[in-house]
Amino acid sequence: MKTETRVVVIGGGVVGCSVLYHLTKFGWTDVMLVERSELTSGSTWHAAGGFHTLNADTNMAALQGYTIRLYKELEALTGLSCGLHHVGGVTLADTPERMDFLKAERAKHRYMGLETELVGPDEIRKLSPITNTEGVIGGLYDPLDGHLDPSGTTHAYAKAARMAGAEIVLRNPVLETNPRADGTWDVVTKDGTIHAEHVVNAGGLWAREVGALAGLFLPLHPMEHQYLVTEETPEVYDRETELPHMMDPGGESYLRQEGRGLCIGFYEQPCDAWAVDGTPADFGHELLENKLDRISDSVEFAYRRFPVLERAGIKRVINGPFTFAPDGNPLVGPVPGLRNYWSACAVMAGFSQGGGVGLSLAQWMVEGEAERDVFAMDVSRFGELRTDRHAGRWITPGYTRAKVRENYQRRFSIGYPNEELPAARPFQTTPAYDIWREQRAVFGAGFGMEAVNYFAPAGEPLWETPSFRRSNAFAAIAGEVMAVREAVGINEIHNFGKYLVTGPGARDWLDRIMAGRIPKPGRLSLTPMLSPKGKLIGDFTVTCLAEGRFQVTASYSAQAFHMRWFEAHLPPEGVAVENVSTRRIGFQIAGPKARELLARTTRADVSAGAFRFMDAREMDVGLTRALVQRVSYTGDLGYEIYVGADDQRALYAALAEAGEGLGMKPFGMRAMMSLRLDKFFGSWLREYSPDYTPAETGMDRFIAWNKPADWIGKGPALAEKSAGPARKLCAFAVDAADADVVAYEPIWIEGKVRGFCTSGGYSHYAKTSVALGFVPIDQAVDGLAASIEILGEMRKARLITTPLFDADGARMRG
Repeated sequence: MKTETRVVVIGGGVVGCSVLYHLTKFGWTDVMLVERSELTSGSTWHAAGGFHTLNADTNMAALQGYTIRLYKELEALTGLSCGLHHVGGVTLADTPERMDFLKAERAKHRYMGLETELVGPDEIRKLSPITNTEGVIGGLYDPLDGHLDPSGTTHAYAKAARMAGAEIVLRNPVLETNPRADGTWDVVTKDGTIHAEHVVNAGGLWAREVGALAGLFLPLHPMEHQYLVTEETPEVYDRETELPHMMDPGGESYLRQEGRGLCIGFYEQPCDAWAVDGTPADFGHELLENKLDRISDSVEFAYRRFPVLERAGIKRVINGPFTFAPDGNPLVGPVPGLRNYWSACAVMAGFSQGGGVGLSLAQWMVEGEAERDVFAMDVSRFGELRTDRHAGRWITPGYTRAKVRENYQRRFSIGYPNEELPAARPFQTTPAYDIWREQRAVFGAGFGMEAVNYFAPAGEPLWETPSFRRSNAFAAIAGEVMAVREAVGINEIHNFGKYLVTGPGARDWLDRIMAGRIPKPGRLSLTPMLSPKGKLIGDFTVTCLAEGRFQVTASYSAQAFHMRWFEAHLPPEGVAVENVSTRRIGFQIAGPKARELLARTTRADVSAGAFRFMDAREMDVGLTRALVQRVSYTGDLGYEIYVGADDQRALYAALAEAGEGLGMKPFGMRAMMSLRLDKFFGSWLREYSPDYTPAETGMDRFIAWNKPADWIGKGPALAEKSAGPARKLCAFAVDAADADVVAYEPIWIEGKVRGFCTSGGYSHYAKTSVALGFVPIDQAVDGLAASIEILGEMRKARLITTPLFDADGARMRG
């Protein structure tokens, strides 16, 4: 066994072997994998082995497509068989809502190049004669779906890595992972210590325990999962072609052919978490006790959907554990707060996602960033994970277990764009939470924190109906929007990530990591933050509180993502960055009467001449000392008012009292997202993400091209500026019916898919449906006629370049 290596991958399941292989594929051959037992121990060996591309996140779907296409390459490279069965698969829909979901997914696939198609009951019976289509409306057919041999596939990854020079050490448990001052690691194993530049935790069922060795809590949990294998059945083996996979969400089951019989698995409601207090060290190639009573209702449903099961004897029952993260996606990437420590955990669909996880992580490690936006599986999405740090840390074992259980139960549930899931809520709240509850707030949650979505009128339910179409909240949101446009609205601003940057080197440091202009004292600026390849990794507001003291704000859910970047680029001295996201909160006020409202609460001069657009001032507001910024995401005259968390209720009392007679009304995030469409303002992870660049999104207008600093991403950004982007983010007015654009709907121009939507919704101010999306630069002209596919219907759309509200900015800036 080597004692020095560039990378140690801990864990010999399909994910660990994929990471090892992909590192060698990208040129890092001095790498090794350490496995506590044998390859495939843990979850891999007893997996059902199915694979599919269907995923609500388009980048995850693309990575799943990559994984599936990779298997033939592995077979050709190694000479080993992955046991591939490309039989195709059908996801059934037995309700109109499920059919809406499949239509939306099919629309996404059009511009992704995935060859799925919608099929009716007759076609479903032709594809799978054993399926009873009574009550079935239709389905989505994917020719890439299939299944494989879990053991053979894992060994193919391992052989491919070995062929390139990687070392694999078996039967060698890791006992300690100790960081050195230079960022490298000592990995202490049973057989000795390995000094490595990087550590990858691909521990699978033991990922929690491996993470704890480094002082981490990784938010994942094993769940028990059962599937059945039948005896030989004539309806199965007496065919010329293999049966396709059948996913039956109504029955919470998946079914495929297994030799001359069938394999059927269930995601049952009465599910069980496993190893709550930790995965046993001696667990490996064992199965768990069968619990058939837990799946009795699911089996009964399956017998109706697939009557052949009633005549097929059960040959084997497999009950084994596998791990989930709270949202069901993997935990991948550099762990915030640790140097050179990487996660490749919670990959519950290892044979659909393992190749994509390995690809993305290897790109990240070798090239500094992944090829595509992988935030959906970025380990940073759950905040600070180091147990010795508190700022930005909100994830807990109790929250994780509750959400993992919910996610398991919803494995085949419809994911609605407006849905808010109930488990582990409310968790974190601001001091204003009870104020909003008294006003009939309907809450959503993100990054563990409750935020108001809208306010339900008296007599209306205190929840929003999940739907792909306009919901029961439509009229209430319209009222909130018009209160902002006609009078003044108040909205909480806790859902921004907020950071204090201080020190004598603060300005120079910000000039290097931000592409835009860093403002003078008392002013603020908008700026993108770029990766070395010129991709967008942040959309920031920078406020100069004083020389050497700045507040920077961005997306609340990206706190750990951004803190990880800040810390990785901090100089040895002269600059400090502090996450104050939950300690510095407050409200924004917006609308034509916002200035009058603010003037009623302060002795400071807030007239247009004294307090200009993009000014920032400290002033007394009511009883509190506040930072007030003249800026608003609503696109209206507005102000952001920041105070300490302890002062928030006093600030609200002052604003509420002053707002009497002005028509002040609270508004939530649903109204905010409608208001921003009036001005074509983009949103983080919708219009702005690591998939996109400044020029194609219009963020290049905030870049300070001539500043002397050598800011990160400058070279690629300048090259893009010189060459010009291939596509452009545009706005469309859409002739929608009762459903608006959500994201990733294809944009058709002259009968061909030429672009896609990034987000959309309804402008209650302009009374029109609006979509934002990318089209080729040569077609991005005012008045362009297009069609946008919404839930399977082609809706006419017209490209618009004039904002729907305050087109010249007179009200916002005046």
